[in-house]
Amino acid sequence: MKPFSPSHSQLCTGSILIILFLLSVPVFADDFQAALVSAALERTQHSVRYDGSYYSIPYPDGDVPSSIGVCTDVVIRSYRALDLDLQQLVHEDIAKHFSDYPSQRIWGLTRPDPNIDHRRVPILQTFFRRHGIALPVTQNAADYQAGDLVTWMLPGNLPHIGIVSDQLDQGSGTPLIVHNIGAGPVVEDMLFHYQITGHYRYWPEP
Repeated sequence: MKPFSPSHSQLCTGSILIILFLLSVPVFADDFQAALVSAALERTQHSVRYDGSYYSIPYPDGDVPSSIGVCTDVVIRSYRALDLDLQQLVHEDIAKHFSDYPSQRIWGLTRPDPNIDHRRVPILQTFFRRHGIALPVTQNAADYQAGDLVTWMLPGNLPHIGIVSDQLDQGSGTPLIVHNIGAGPVVEDMLFHYQITGHYRYWPEP
């Protein structure tokens, strides 16, 4: 029996499909980033009391009471509005690659905890590095695109996370950030107010 040898037409068809797929990825990514920004901005319409207490929550699609939340909950709820459950995605990854996450080093944990893992900034940073795009941290506002995720270290060594919006500060041209730093979800100019520790871009595969 002769070994299979694809015909010229088959090769051409395969090449065309690959090219079409590669061309579709930027379009999908742009659309997803825009949808994420809309979902994040919608979060600013909710009254949320800052509360990072530990809760036992359902899995998957679990959430703390809608009236409370922290910075990570803005990110979690924004992605969930787009049918992307970070609780499940993070748990599935950390369950398989526990040693790659800082759970033991920072909190002394010996196993994943789907109640809280996805609500911790260092855990999300690891997840976004592993499954998204880790981008350079710069002081150039133009490097931060709408839908990007940014992490900071606040005074007191408190990690923080927010979503870059499509709105710009009228004076500086710096993109405004959707985040919850204590007063509930807001959109404001704070990108360069604290030490940036991470810059990521994450969307599902098309």
